[in-house]
Amino acid sequence: MDLRAKLKSTGLLQVIGNTPMLRVQSLSSLTGCEILMKCENLNPGGTIKDRPALNMVVEAIVRGDLKPGMTIVEGTAGNTGIGLAMVGKALGYKVIVVMPMGMAPEKHKILKLYGAEVVETEAVAFTDDRHFFKVGKKIGQSSPDYWWANQFDNPDNYLSHYQSTAPEMYEQLQGNVDVVSVAAGSGGTAAGVSKYFKEKNPSIKIVMPDPMGSGISNFFNKGAFESDGAYTMTEGVGITRLVENFKHIYQDRCFTVDDQSLTTLAMYLREKEGLVMGMSSMLNLAGAFSTALKVGPGKRVATFMCDGGERAISKMYNNDFLKEKGIDGSLLSEKEVVEIFKRI
Repeated sequence: MDLRAKLKSTGLLQVIGNTPMLRVQSLSSLTGCEILMKCENLNPGGTIKDRPALNMVVEAIVRGDLKPGMTIVEGTAGNTGIGLAMVGKALGYKVIVVMPMGMAPEKHKILKLYGAEVVETEAVAFTDDRHFFKVGKKIGQSSPDYWWANQFDNPDNYLSHYQSTAPEMYEQLQGNVDVVSVAAGSGGTAAGVSKYFKEKNPSIKIVMPDPMGSGISNFFNKGAFESDGAYTMTEGVGITRLVENFKHIYQDRCFTVDDQSLTTLAMYLREKEGLVMGMSSMLNLAGAFSTALKVGPGKRVATFMCDGGERAISKMYNNDFLKEKGIDGSLLSEKEVVEIFKRI
């Protein structure tokens, strides 16, 4: 067994990937399409970010960039940091995670469970030196004993999805898919998945739902990273600058989904199917649902359940938080939900 295979078969790391597909019954019935989600929340760290975390660390070890005794450093909104903390703990590395203030407290608790050191920064624009990415980079490059993971520009991020996530999904679907909905933060998932699916079949459409506060939709539609407003619901999805992973993204449509629509869909799915998902998952599914309503019955639309609802309890599923942000958490009728997503 070579080093790469040995590392990936260590303890709980061996069960990262090979996640099942789930048919979203309620939305499939409303649209006449088959809407499916790949359950990445079933990875041991609870999110799709386990895949790039594992691949980035393993490839750094194989190259000799990350040596025994060194510390892994990353700037993240939380889930990549959790993945790195889990992988680091399994392989014997300390981890420092730099996060902006205001992230879900659930993420802090999970990071500490894995023994990571959490450094909080001000939630500021990227142009500010206090931005979590810049602070993380400064720390990561401050000592020869630190390895800066740099998920935004590290090709091992998108390659983890190109080499594992996308092939798994394509095989599970037996190549029978019309649309894939995939949101972007670091761009790793969107790049790896879109590149693989377009190479397999250029007629497969790639749609990218984008949250409020991000500049991705404006980048693809207008050529400039202009934000649509302030972030409220989503964490770790959306960005306002061009990073390396974006160079590998193929997309046919990119559009913004507002916080109210995401919340409305979350409440509907919780009531109709008992599906409680994280904010990244809800954004992906919102893109799939909106697109299914547009393409018409008989199509197959696939997306990702990136994370579970346990990391959204303090926000999306918190009535006090919703009221504070002016978001209505009421349960709407099927007709009302359909009308909202027809307009997106």
